[in-house]
Amino acid sequence: MEYKVGIVGATGMVGQRFITLLEKHPWFHITVLAASAKSAGKTYKQAVEGRWAMTTPMPAIVEDLVVYDAVADIDKITEQVDFVFCAVDMKKDEIRALEEAYAKKECPVMSNNSAHRGTEDVPMIIPEINAQHAEIIPAQRKRLGTKRGFVAVKSNCSLQSYVPAIHPLMQFGVTKVLATTYQAISGAGKTFERWPEMIDNVIPFIGGEEEKSEKEPLKIWGKLEENKIVPAAAPMITTQCIRVPVSDGHTAAVFVSFDKKPTKEQILKCWETFSGEPQRLNLPSAPKQFLHYFTEDDRPQAKLDRNLEGGMAVSIGRLRPDTQYDYKFVCLSHNTLRGAAGGAVLMAELLAAKGYLD
Repeated sequence: MEYKVGIVGATGMVGQRFITLLEKHPWFHITVLAASAKSAGKTYKQAVEGRWAMTTPMPAIVEDLVVYDAVADIDKITEQVDFVFCAVDMKKDEIRALEEAYAKKECPVMSNNSAHRGTEDVPMIIPEINAQHAEIIPAQRKRLGTKRGFVAVKSNCSLQSYVPAIHPLMQFGVTKVLATTYQAISGAGKTFERWPEMIDNVIPFIGGEEEKSEKEPLKIWGKLEENKIVPAAAPMITTQCIRVPVSDGHTAAVFVSFDKKPTKEQILKCWETFSGEPQRLNLPSAPKQFLHYFTEDDRPQAKLDRNLEGGMAVSIGRLRPDTQYDYKFVCLSHNTLRGAAGGAVLMAELLAAKGYLD
């Protein structure tokens, strides 16, 4: 499988992460880079000068690519690619319109943005959890009047630390979830150099994050009915989302109650044996072991564990009974890998393997 790929929003932090992930990808080859009008016409190296935020050097394959205008050059971009990854920084309604414009040019869109997460016929896929939601794509194509074009989104990075840990336990009837997330600054597209006020600081508010963390899991666990995804009615989820002085890696403190309370051993077995479509299909970016449980009291730690399995695994620790909920535990995921660009690449691999990108 070989696909020519465009990155729309290529100059931002998630766009940069897409570039590093796709540099040597076996299926996906970067053909086009696009960004805002102010970057258009420059080489990528010029457009990102002084703003390259990755720890690895800028790949040589993109340095001299001339950046297109993501909005004005849609025709030129879609003629050269099989699909695009989208990670633009625009207003929500503008993003919705832009992504549908690409789809209507028969160009599938793998979106890292939140604009379409609430759209009833747009699948929001965590590949190990709800791969079957791709089956809504024909209904979306019908609405858009397209043969190939569609939009698929990945979920918010904050919930990708704890939803994967809860998912295998749904068989015991999860009734209530309380999660507090401690979120890295790269989730805001920042580094410590560019956000000095985050050093030695904790900010107890991230705009829109708690609403997404409470609503989006219910869509992920929802059912396909006719032409839409109907969100699940349970569990009840409440969250608090806090920004902490960590470069990468979102940590979550999670409390869970059940209808049929499992034993600690049953929970650990569920995590150890859980795998999904990416593992079955042996997709290039899939972690071999999706959920890792640490027995040490002081793990998982962002600095030690965020890059586990190329940053695509979820780490869990400190499972123990709770006095108000049935159990509590701690989770960690890499927010720009599993939570953002890596999750979108894995979603694209899944959709390619299932024939949606042909």
